[in-house]
Amino acid sequence: MVTVKGFFLLLSLPLLSQLLPLDANGISSNTTSCPVKERRALWKLKAGLKDPYGWLSSWTGRDCCEWVGLSCDNDMGRVVKLDLRGSDICDVVDDDDDAPESAPEDYKPLCLSGHVSPSLLALKHLTYLDLSHNNFQGNPIPSFIGSLKRLTYLNLSQASFGGLVPPQLRNLSNLHYLDLSSEFSSHQALRVSDLNWLSGLSSLNYLNLGGVNLRKGSARWPENVNMLPSLMELHLVECQLSEFPKSLSSANFTSLSVLDLSFNNFNSTIPRWVFNITTLLELTLIGSELEGSIPAFAEGALCGLQKLDLFLNNLTGNIREVAVGLSRCNKSSLETLDLSCNNFNGPLPDSLGLHKYLRVFRLSVNSIWGPIPSSLGNLSRLVEMDLSANNMNGTIPESIGQLSKLTTLALAWNSWEGIVTESHLRNLKELESLSLSSYRGSSLKFRYTRGWVPDFNLSSIEIKNCQLGPDFPKWLKNQKKLSSMTLSGAAISGTVPDWLWELSRQLGILDLSQNRIVGKLPRFLDFGFEATVNLASNRLEGSFPFWLNVRELSLKNNLVSGPIPANVDHHMSGLDYLDVAYNLLTGELPSSVSKLKNLVYLDLSNNALSGDIYAGWAVMPKLKILDLSKNNFSGHIPCQMCSLLPSLEWLKLSTNNISGKLPSCSLNCTGLSTLDLGKNRLHGIIPRWTEESLNKLSELILQSNSFSGRIPEQLCNSLNLHVLDLANNNLFGSIPKCFGNMSGMKLLGMEFSDTPFLTNSEVHIYYSGSLELNMKGRPMEYFELIPLVKMIDLSRNKLSGEIPPEISNLSALKTLNLSNNKLMGSIPGKISRLKQLETLDLSFNRLSCQIPPGMSSMTFLNSLNLSYNNLDGEIPRGNQFTTFNPSSFEGNPGLCGFPLSRNCSTPTGLDAQDQDDEDKGTEEDDHGELWFYTSIVLGFLVGFWSVCGTLVIKSSWRQAYFRFADKMKDKLYLAVQLKTAWLRRNWENRT
Repeated sequence: MVTVKGFFLLLSLPLLSQLLPLDANGISSNTTSCPVKERRALWKLKAGLKDPYGWLSSWTGRDCCEWVGLSCDNDMGRVVKLDLRGSDICDVVDDDDDAPESAPEDYKPLCLSGHVSPSLLALKHLTYLDLSHNNFQGNPIPSFIGSLKRLTYLNLSQASFGGLVPPQLRNLSNLHYLDLSSEFSSHQALRVSDLNWLSGLSSLNYLNLGGVNLRKGSARWPENVNMLPSLMELHLVECQLSEFPKSLSSANFTSLSVLDLSFNNFNSTIPRWVFNITTLLELTLIGSELEGSIPAFAEGALCGLQKLDLFLNNLTGNIREVAVGLSRCNKSSLETLDLSCNNFNGPLPDSLGLHKYLRVFRLSVNSIWGPIPSSLGNLSRLVEMDLSANNMNGTIPESIGQLSKLTTLALAWNSWEGIVTESHLRNLKELESLSLSSYRGSSLKFRYTRGWVPDFNLSSIEIKNCQLGPDFPKWLKNQKKLSSMTLSGAAISGTVPDWLWELSRQLGILDLSQNRIVGKLPRFLDFGFEATVNLASNRLEGSFPFWLNVRELSLKNNLVSGPIPANVDHHMSGLDYLDVAYNLLTGELPSSVSKLKNLVYLDLSNNALSGDIYAGWAVMPKLKILDLSKNNFSGHIPCQMCSLLPSLEWLKLSTNNISGKLPSCSLNCTGLSTLDLGKNRLHGIIPRWTEESLNKLSELILQSNSFSGRIPEQLCNSLNLHVLDLANNNLFGSIPKCFGNMSGMKLLGMEFSDTPFLTNSEVHIYYSGSLELNMKGRPMEYFELIPLVKMIDLSRNKLSGEIPPEISNLSALKTLNLSNNKLMGSIPGKISRLKQLETLDLSFNRLSCQIPPGMSSMTFLNSLNLSYNNLDGEIPRGNQFTTFNPSSFEGNPGLCGFPLSRNCSTPTGLDAQDQDDEDKGTEEDDHGELWFYTSIVLGFLVGFWSVCGTLVIKSSWRQAYFRFADKMKDKLYLAVQLKTAWLRRNWENRT
């Protein structure tokens, strides 16, 4: 019999089943903090995610509000916040990857991937969702997120989502914060079809679409964003925007305080409406291809502006106008002003000193001139000032020393003069970075007392082209935080103090180049991690050093002697840049050098190294630049060169004793840009290049060897070849007509991939390469201007045939040298099309005929040599031809006119004697004709036999008579022909 108590218990079981839900194992629990439906939804979410490091391992048990990344409300225990933000490195960690090498052994990155389950829809009260900094491997953003209508915060940034942004996001009308930003360079970039879905986000305060491809919505982006009245921050960085409308129908930016449109492709001026947003606190337009001047704005419009960053554009105008516009406030709020890397000009105005709150002031890489106004000393809150790389001049004012909060002072690469004393630096107690240099060499000098000890503690100092010496500055000894020291071209002499070598462990950069430092290099040093050491152009001596942790080392132009150590790879395994050119190194090149697997650049030129050039070499996978020129290396170039050096771009082995033939397989380096094998003992034919190996070839120098055979026509297929030097060999045959097809000789400037200039991301010590070329009759060394050189030098060979007229198609050619060959025929008349030609040498050939008159229009021509040919006629007049010496034309007996002394109207020598004989005959003929006409009159009187007798007796009369008869015959013939043609034309018109 069921009691009343039992009855009520039975009735309450369904209710209890709801109040006491089952746990994961089906066991009921007495208490819980989140509903079963939500907990199960979270388990489904976990099941769809890949969690290689067990980040979500805590998602067990009944109390889901205690799980990692979750928060619940206090009333019903419902999940309101899901924060699964991953680690910043997650996007480079795959499922099967280990932790980064630099991480601790127990490091576990927070990194999720896989799929986001639609079970999230069960979290009906979710207001906060953060899945940022994970790796969803290009999967699209789930469209069902648009159904989580209570969301106020949504962050999916840097999560490697891809594809189309779902327009269903328009349903999130309660959303205050939306961040979909990602790295645009990623192949998994997000994109939109349009931005109309933004209209539904009426409550949005923060919007970040950085890296999302907005190209299709580019035209109307301001209108779409203008419909968000509550928007306070807008970030559209690197979105491929190309439209920046000059006007808006209505400006609704009543709350906007932060606007960042950096790294887009506007190619336009800054619209005026941007500067009329009076609520703006921060305006950032970095690297967006903006041009023109900054538009004028209403007085007081930007009084609240705290940050203006226009770095890296093409903006122009007088800096005074910009500064005055920003100063039209009773109380300026400006804290950051960055106008660097533009084209602003003019002097700095005194009004800049009115910005009392200014903390960061950058104006580097412009065309600012004039001195630093003393008013800048009033900026008492200034932390960073960068005026480097301008045209500023004058003395540096002592008022700089009033900036007591300054941590960074960069005044490098200007035309400073005068003296910098302790007074300039005395009060800069917070200074951490000092950069100062002058274009004028030693016009800027430092003066300080011998025992001066500054109050600041620098971490970085850069002094270039200033007179800091002759003594090494002892006050640097007290700079205990120094990690970067550059004292280049500072007129320092003497030895390096021992205390500086002792600082090596804390130095990441040490540059003492271009001084007069002497003494012996320490054999062993331990530098800071991946250090850059540049001691080039001094008088330091000693053997090759073993310096640990050095990444880039330049000892160029010193007195380093002895062999390269056999175990250099054990001590300096991290080297990627090594320059020991212009020293006294001897011995063979050890195979250990090729074991430096990180080496990108190796220059051992201008030493006394010897031995087999490729003996014992191993594969160097990263080497791009190899210069072993001007040594005593011998041996052959191996066929496996390209496999040993697969990344090679620049190979310079000139001026050695390398012999043998050049195998074609050694030239199949598909990345090779520059090949200089000149001044060796190579012989045989020049091998044929494959099409792949010619793709990047831009400079080919094989001069002063013993190559024979014909010039390979495959060279014509090169797209980039612009330096071709095959001079002083034994080449024969004709010049290929296809030379006129070489594209690299038709391009002005640097329109193509060329010399492998190493950027700072690869090598800090700048390298531009050098080539020695015979220009204007003498050897000249070229560095950074190599891409501008367009030359063909085939001189001192055995080439025959004619100069191909097609060579006139090379419109950018600057130097053409075909001298000392066996070329015949005439100079092509079309050669005058080479308007850029500066040097032309056709001397010591067998050329004939006249010099083309059109060559006088080649106004860039400043070196001409046509000597010792068989040219004749008058030398062209005008323009450059009035500047050439007689030696340019000597050895051509048929030439006349300026600058030769032989006048074309007054011949001399044998030609003159022949001319005299001709003149005498002509004079005799003229008299004969006179007597002849007289005899015609007398003939009527004397009779027929008198005339005939006279013609028989006088030969000159007889010749004159027949000449007269011929003239009359020609006139009669011409008249008949004209009449016949007229009749024929009339007949054709009638029919």
